Amino acid sequence: MTLLASPPAVTAPVRARRRLRPGRPVRLGFLLGPFLLLALWSAASAAGWLDPRFLSPPWTVITTAGELIETGRLQDNLIASVGRVALGLAIGVPLGTLLALVSGLSRWGEALIDGPVQIKRAIPSLALMPLLILWLGIGEVMKVSVIAVGVLVPIYIHTHNGLRGIDSRYVELAETVGLGRGAFIRKVVLPGALPGFLLGMRFAVTTAWLFLVVAELINSTSGIGYMMDLARTYGQTDVILVGLVLYGLLGLFSDAAVRLVERKALSWRRTLAS
Repeated sequence: MTLLASPPAVTAPVRARRRLRPGRPVRLGFLLGPFLLLALWSAASAAGWLDPRFLSPPWTVITTAGELIETGRLQDNLIASVGRVALGLAIGVPLGTLLALVSGLSRWGEALIDGPVQIKRAIPSLALMPLLILWLGIGEVMKVSVIAVGVLVPIYIHTHNGLRGIDSRYVELAETVGLGRGAFIRKVVLPGALPGFLLGMRFAVTTAWLFLVVAELINSTSGIGYMMDLARTYGQTDVILVGLVLYGLLGLFSDAAVRLVERKALSWRRTLAS
């Protein structure tokens, strides 16, 4: 008797698992884009495509920056600008956070605060400068106030959104275990609002440098903006580019610092960027 061999089992083809995530963050990846721009700028300057009278080559800008450092002009103006931004952030960030907490935790607070902040959001801070000049003059108080007002809005908007986005199940759990008001704010509200606050900080630090540029162009005797405006008077394109590059680097590294804090503080979250 012949035994027929059983047919081989048909196995379904195994699909390879596709990785849809972007992968691990590239170390110092935020510098790749600026280095690419620098390479393109250098190549275009070396090829003679850029007129040095209107856009100085990178090596000229580096040489000029070295000369400014030797004379101490760059350090003095940089310290003045950083001091204004730091003071503006020190005023605008706590004020925006406080307004967001009051508005986010109280319906009456939201009714009283959210409308005026949204109106301010629709009015560019630069449009308020003539009024601030009339009120505060053209000294340091006006410059710091412009930065603080500009910083306040993104901090408020994103922190408020973070508060409103807290899962209601956490609120119900806090009520079930009998958390008091202080413990509720400390253990539920603040951790829940932290992602929104840090996102607002990323916008705030870049906004601070943006408003600093304009503020320093008005009757300043120090600062990067003053140095650039003085260079415009004398047609020193290389000095203007030094200021622009410096502003860009300050904004880039400020944002990178906030992103680093964000990754450390929110390491418990699993997101696409993790």
